[in-house]
Amino acid sequence: MHIGETIKRMRTEKKMTLAELSKESGVALATLSRIENGRMTGTLDSHINICEALDITLPELYKELPSSKKKLEVKTGGTESKVSVHDRKSSSEILASNIQNKKMLPILLKIVKGGYTNTEETKPGVEKFIYVLDGKIEAVIGENNYALAQGDTIYFDSSVPHHFKNTGAGEARLMAVSCPPV
Repeated sequence: MHIGETIKRMRTEKKMTLAELSKESGVALATLSRIENGRMTGTLDSHINICEALDITLPELYKELPSSKKKLEVKTGGTESKVSVHDRKSSSEILASNIQNKKMLPILLKIVKGGYTNTEETKPGVEKFIYVLDGKIEAVIGENNYALAQGDTIYFDSSVPHHFKNTGAGEARLMAVSCPPV
């Protein structure tokens, strides 16, 4: 549903003609007609004036509008991902596309036996969640070390310097989620 359909429905529910809405809102009749027919969206000022004339709030007008952002993304096994290899001891694979428009950044970390990730430190306000999928690791966060194994999690402020070491007998795999993405 576009903004014009919503305005028309609300106007007709209040038994107002287009001319009456134009007079009450101060928005030109031709402009209202174009908005209702989907040929233009109008301005924020015109929406505010229309809301006042319909005796509704701006959020009430906008609540039925679809989000313009894509909320669903499916990644299948055959989908190519961006993989970065670090010092040949660890790699990271970004598990979402178009990350600049996302609210979180999911990454699959792989660390070879005896390997480690580079030390990271993000800007303040970024949080990170780690879930150990396979293996054993040592999470070094600031001055503290945490031994984690398959199924364990850790959640922390990623502005604190941190890295991960594989302390197990085989490859370690970690799901890391940063929020917001950096």
